[in-house]
Parts: sequence; C-alpha cells; structure tokens
Amino acid sequence: MGFMGFMAFGLVHLLRIAQLILAVNVLALSGYGLVAHWYNADTLTAPPKQIDFLIFVPVFSFISVFYLEFVPRFAPKASHPYALFVVEILNTLFYFSGFIALAVFIGRLLFCRGSVCSAARADAVFAAFSWILWAASSVVGALKIFRGGFQNMKTDHQASSVMKEVPAQP
Repeated sequence: MGFMGFMAFGLVHLLRIAQLILAVNVLALSGYGLVAHWYNADTLTAPPKQIDFLIFVPVFSFISVFYLEFVPRFAPKASHPYALFVVEILNTLFYFSGFIALAVFIGRLLFCRGSVCSAARADAVFAAFSWILWAASSVVGALKIFRGGFQNMKTDHQASSVMKEVPAQP
C-alpha cells in the first residue's frame, strides 16, 4: 500500500471516528438530552417527528459504521462494494433530510427560547456536520468505485483486511 493508499485508509478511519462521535452527540441531544425527554416528561404531547427521525438516524449510523468497517474485513464475501456505497449514500440522505426538517421546524415556531430550544438548534447543527462527514465518505467511496471499478474495490477491502494472508517466502 503506497502513501496515497495509506492516506485514503487513514482518512476513511478518521471520518468513521468523527461520524461516531457526532452520532453520539445527535442521539444525546435528540433522545435523552433535552428535546424528546422534555416532550415526554413535561408536556402532554409527543415529540415532533423531526426529533424522532433524528433519534433513528444516529442508530442507523452506528449499524452502518459496523457494517462498513467490520463486514468487509471479517466477512468479505458478505459485503459488496455497491452495497457499502448505498449505505453511505443512505446516511448522507438521512442526515440531510433530518437537519433540514428540524431547521424548518424550529424556524416555524412562534417562539423558541430556553435550554430545549438551544438543544434542538445544536441538534440541527450536529446533524448538519454529520451530513458533511457522510457526504465526504460517500465521495471517497464513489471515487474508489468509479476509478477502479468493482475489482479495485474488492481488492482494496481485501488489502485492508486485518486477517490478511502473508505470502510464503521462497
């Protein structure tokens, strides 16, 4: 693996770590944080659907990162490069629609003050940052697919496998 391959390998792993950290932030702000908990504990109404959606998206992200990182390494026959790309695109679309829907919801409120409103705004901002990270990793995945095709993706995942075979020395 050359320097550029190592840089792409390191970049993807840094993106995954940042994606997990931001997913924890979005989940904490949406779920237990202040917003959904405040609706469930202090009001007689259910949380808005935008908040419920931003509870689902980080959970989907956790499952996605597990699939994107561990399945190609430990079960390469169970992963397909196009399926990996679709999972990244789905995360990108989910975060985009989630932060836009929450921002529109907050923008239409007659008043928005206090810690719950601040948490909802921060939730939209963290979801926007997550969208940027997932879009970046989707671009990296698309470049791998379109530059080298299916065979390049297949050998790339096998080369980065933790359980790589070492060729016998003559």
